[in-house]
Amino acid sequence: MLPSLFISHGSPMLALQPGASGPALQRLAADLPRPRAIVVMSAHWESRELLVSGSPAPETWHDFGGFPRELFAVQYPAPGDPALAQQIVELLAADGLPARLDNQRPFDHGTWVPLSLMYPAADIPVVQVSLPSHMGPALQTRIGQALRSLREQGVLLIGSGSITHNLGELDWRAGPESIEPWAGDFRDWVVDKLSAQDETALHDYRKQAPYAVRSHPSDEHLLPLYFARGAGGEFSIAHQGFTLGALGMDIYRFG
Repeated sequence: MLPSLFISHGSPMLALQPGASGPALQRLAADLPRPRAIVVMSAHWESRELLVSGSPAPETWHDFGGFPRELFAVQYPAPGDPALAQQIVELLAADGLPARLDNQRPFDHGTWVPLSLMYPAADIPVVQVSLPSHMGPALQTRIGQALRSLREQGVLLIGSGSITHNLGELDWRAGPESIEPWAGDFRDWVVDKLSAQDETALHDYRKQAPYAVRSHPSDEHLLPLYFARGAGGEFSIAHQGFTLGALGMDIYRFG
């Protein structure tokens, strides 16, 4: 059975400058059975209601600005999977989580950037599930739990965000070994609670974790972690690291 994953996707430039994360993602993909499909909850699809992408051929959305022209030329032409999207809507409804299809949604960079490194052939169908971020961690855990059975059907479930995400405190001159102490402390607290399976503390992280608000001024980049954890099993670390001093690049495996 496939695990679920939490991937810190970093800057969109990861697609062109993969650093240490690229090889880590490639190793992880090589270590897994080939999925029949991939389901991603991305930090970059916040929504009020719960939505599921239903397009058979989603476009690649360059949902950012100020990056080199070469990045805007990158395409990730993976197919969608309308039948799987409908199954996801039904699984969510069965758990009391009403959702509907969005047949226009393209792939945002939280989806196509990491997948372009893991599965560069873009030949595995991909479906996105939106992030109702205003509902907080507990709802994302429920969504993951509702979709957990898909792992037994050869579907890889991914939460794509970042273990720390404060763009205002990045050090653009920092080397890969530089870690802001506050960012490291927050990351270590999360790892400790994941290892201890302390769901109560994890759901209350904004009050309990050190430097929680500094690490996540808004929490949309951490919430996909709860989706991955809810969908998965035993926690393990696939990769750890920081870029620009404070942008966490950890990759976690559940199951």
